[in-house]
Amino acid sequence: MDRFSTILVTGATGAVGPCVVAALHNAGYRIRTLSMDSPPAGVWPDRVDTRMGDVTDPAAVGAAAQGVQGVIHMAALLHIVNPPPELQKTYERINVEGTAAVVEAARHAGALRLVFFSTIAVYGASAGHVLTEDSPSRPDSFYAQTKLDAEGIVIAAKQPDGTPLGTVLRLGAVYGARIKGNYQRLLHAVARGRFLPVGPGDNRRTLVYDRDVARAALLALEHPEAAGKIFNVSDGAFHRLNNIIAAMCRALGRKPPGISLPTGPVRFVAGIVEDAAGLMGLSAPITRAAIDKYTEDIAVDSHRIQRELGFKPRYDLAAGWNETVQEMRRAGLM
Repeated sequence: MDRFSTILVTGATGAVGPCVVAALHNAGYRIRTLSMDSPPAGVWPDRVDTRMGDVTDPAAVGAAAQGVQGVIHMAALLHIVNPPPELQKTYERINVEGTAAVVEAARHAGALRLVFFSTIAVYGASAGHVLTEDSPSRPDSFYAQTKLDAEGIVIAAKQPDGTPLGTVLRLGAVYGARIKGNYQRLLHAVARGRFLPVGPGDNRRTLVYDRDVARAALLALEHPEAAGKIFNVSDGAFHRLNNIIAAMCRALGRKPPGISLPTGPVRFVAGIVEDAAGLMGLSAPITRAAIDKYTEDIAVDSHRIQRELGFKPRYDLAAGWNETVQEMRRAGLM
C-alpha cells in the first residue's frame, strides 16, 4: 500500500487509538478518524482529519470512508463484567452491525485492506491448554460473542476481484498508559498499597503493550500475506499473574505483596456480599465473576503473526510496565 494513502481509523479516541494514529503518522500515511468523542488536546499529530460519528450510522461511515485506501476498525463496546441481559442488543448493534457498516463502506470506497481489532476472549478460558488460531472458539460473554460474529463478517469480505479484504487481529490483554478495566484497577490498587492477591497467582495471562499493538496493526495493513487471515497478537510469552504483579511493583517502586488470600473462602465471601447487595438493589463491590476473572488461566500462542508476517514484539513485561507507569505519572493519571 502506498505510504501516502489515506487510512480511516474508527474508535481512534479509545485506549489504543493514539498509538495507532501515531504509528500511521510516522509511517507517512494520511489519517482520517471516526469516533464518538473528540480527541483530547495534544493527542493527535498535525493534519489528522478528525470526524465525529457513530459506526452504526451507515451514512456517517460511508462519508468517512470516501477516498480511503485502508481501514483500521477499532470502535467497539468493550467487555463489562456481568452485563445486564438488556445490554446484549447494544453489543450486537455496535460490535456486529457497526462492523458490517464499516466493511460495506470500505468495500464501496475500494479500500485494499481492512484491519479489525478482535480479542483472544473469543477462545474463552484456556483451562490448562495453549490456544492457537486453530483452537475452537468458546466465547462466554456478550462482548466475546459479538466480536466473534464480527470476525466472520470481516473474513468473508472480498474486494471486487475476489481478493480478501480483511485481516483480524485477536489481541491479548492490552495495557499501556491509557488502559481501562481490570489492569487499570489492579495497577492503581498496587500503587496505593491496597492490594492483596487472591490464590497462588500461577494462572497464566497473555498480554501485549499498546505500542506493539499499533505496530501489529501497521504490519497487517501493509503485508500482502495478511489478507483473509486471523492472527493472535501478544508479547510472545505467557505470564504468571504473580509475575505481572511483580512487574507492576517494580515499575512503581513498591515491594510485591508478601501474602495472598485463599481463592475458595474469598469467592464464598464475595458470593455472600453479591447476594446481599442484590437483595438491597445495590451493586456489589466484589463478585464471584470478578474473582473468577482474576484467577482464570489464559494462554494464547501468537507465533503465527511472527512466523508469517515477521512481527517482533519490542516490549517485554518489564519494559511495558515501566513505560506505562512513567507515562501515567507524567500525565498525572496516578
